[in-house]
Amino acid sequence: MLVVHHLNNSRSQRVLWLLEELGVPYEVKRYERDAKTMLAPPALTAVHPLGKSPVIVDGDATVPESGAIIEYLVDRYGQGRLIPTAGTPQRLRYTYWLHYAEGSAMTPLLLKLVFDRVAANPAPWPVSAITRRIAATVTQAFIGPNLKRHLDFIEAELGAHTWFAGDQFTAADVQMSFPLEIAVARGGLDAGRPRTMAFLERIHARDAYKRALERGGKYDY
Repeated sequence: MLVVHHLNNSRSQRVLWLLEELGVPYEVKRYERDAKTMLAPPALTAVHPLGKSPVIVDGDATVPESGAIIEYLVDRYGQGRLIPTAGTPQRLRYTYWLHYAEGSAMTPLLLKLVFDRVAANPAPWPVSAITRRIAATVTQAFIGPNLKRHLDFIEAELGAHTWFAGDQFTAADVQMSFPLEIAVARGGLDAGRPRTMAFLERIHARDAYKRALERGGKYDY
């Protein structure tokens, strides 16, 4: 049976969701983040040298990286589902959003996480004052404007299409779920962008999404 090496509060939750959408039987092997560092446990390095989640093991195949996993699962088990027809504009959009999620959208979100932690670092004065000032400057001058640009772009795109690839739900929507859920928690995404928030409401209402939460456990950012 296919095994998902699943880290709590991580990208692997959307892999469980995709498997539920496809109706593929799977086993969940759970790992917990360190409560202080929020890093994955060393045990994950036995599955893949980088020690990160998600990783799936399907027979002789070990597949890391969310995007690669999604492509693998749709190709192997989708039978034409959750992916637009090749050669169509929808397929091009599908490919774009599948890669945009980690290639562009996550970069400013990860930077914000890092600089928020720098600002909160309990270093002695005057080091703490200097680091907070640096973090605030980078956030205001670079991270904040980039986050706004991306969120505005996503909001406009969802005004033109119900789902990211077009009018049909696809695996690209699964891939895009993670950066948008992160953006709600710490990236400034709120009711001021109603189309994007409506997208999140739609995916959270899906039965497969709910089943994945039951399998994956607490998912909270």
